[in-house]
Amino acid sequence: MTKPKRDRFLVFGSPSIEEDEINEVVHSLKSGWIGTGPKVHRFEEMFRQYKGIKHAMALNSCTAALHLSLNVIGIRPGDEVIVPTMTFAASANAVIHAGGIPVLVDCNKDTMNIDPVKIEEKITAKTRAIIVVHFAGRPCDMDEIMEIAGKRSLIVIEDCAHTIEAEYKGKQTGLFGAIGCFSFYVTKNIITGEGGMAITDNDQYADKIKVLALHGMSKDAWKRFSDEGYKHYQVVYPGFKYNMMDIQAAMGIHQLPRIDTYWKRRQEIWNTYNMAFQDLPVFLPAPVPGDVKHSYHLYTLLLDIDRLSISRDGFLEEMTKRNIGVGVHYIALHLHPYYRETYGYREGDFPNAEWISHRTVSLPLSPKLTDQDVQDVIDAVRLITIH
Repeated sequence: MTKPKRDRFLVFGSPSIEEDEINEVVHSLKSGWIGTGPKVHRFEEMFRQYKGIKHAMALNSCTAALHLSLNVIGIRPGDEVIVPTMTFAASANAVIHAGGIPVLVDCNKDTMNIDPVKIEEKITAKTRAIIVVHFAGRPCDMDEIMEIAGKRSLIVIEDCAHTIEAEYKGKQTGLFGAIGCFSFYVTKNIITGEGGMAITDNDQYADKIKVLALHGMSKDAWKRFSDEGYKHYQVVYPGFKYNMMDIQAAMGIHQLPRIDTYWKRRQEIWNTYNMAFQDLPVFLPAPVPGDVKHSYHLYTLLLDIDRLSISRDGFLEEMTKRNIGVGVHYIALHLHPYYRETYGYREGDFPNAEWISHRTVSLPLSPKLTDQDVQDVIDAVRLITIH
């Protein structure tokens, strides 16, 4: 007998929002300080301490962090930046907006992370930087990547949108490259609704990011509205509007202390899925090595479409019919019209990423999920793939 669908739709990536966040946001609204202010500064300091780094700059997105990072390291028109094709568009778009050329690279078929061997093949005299994306929560092979960058005098920027908690050989992601970029978007492991962070040990990079993030005004220009007395600002760069608001930071300052608790629940759900799906015509996420801490951000199941009677898109539709939200992370960048038409990429250029693109589905994974939610996902996956 076919199990009836859930009564309520299970939203993909729905975050866990608790009373402390709600009360803090209300406090911000009542205080009248809803823009960039003391709560943003508090959240920055908390994240800086969490990462054990000199500087943390809160922004309105990880995309903003990537864009500003490329600006401050000096990317100029015509400069090439290595970017994985298996990533979200923001990783490459930031390069374009900084004036550079994104040079796409294939991924490892098992880990879905950028392949260091392929990086070397794409380096030219115009290459200035490498953006590494720690995919789905799994850190990239940073030893090999940093060795390549060191030999070629290339700057590494880490896209850590999926890996706030992750570690590679005992070192946290975001601490390897010149700048680490993080996301607190609503589906991420901790959230501020929209929001991001750039971290660095480089004083010059940090100072310039702070200025560029708020119209190019002199550092800490937001303080001109404080009770310390009016302060005039000066515009020293043609900057951007990338600042985080106190309303957003109000969530972050309560989310961050729970990050380990949330991580343990995500790991528990991940392991439950692995056990439940091991006998199905699917490919499970690659095992996590002992010297790596995975963030368990996305549970990416790869469908064995050669053994299934349903297509990947058919699977997505059937899950949705059963009131379970799913995602696709990702369709490789070079398969999208803009990158094909602008840079001449075509199908067949990156076979590993394409193989993943045709098979991947992301299942609900959030500390908010109840045991019954998890079981509903399992039952639906099993029913659709077995029949």
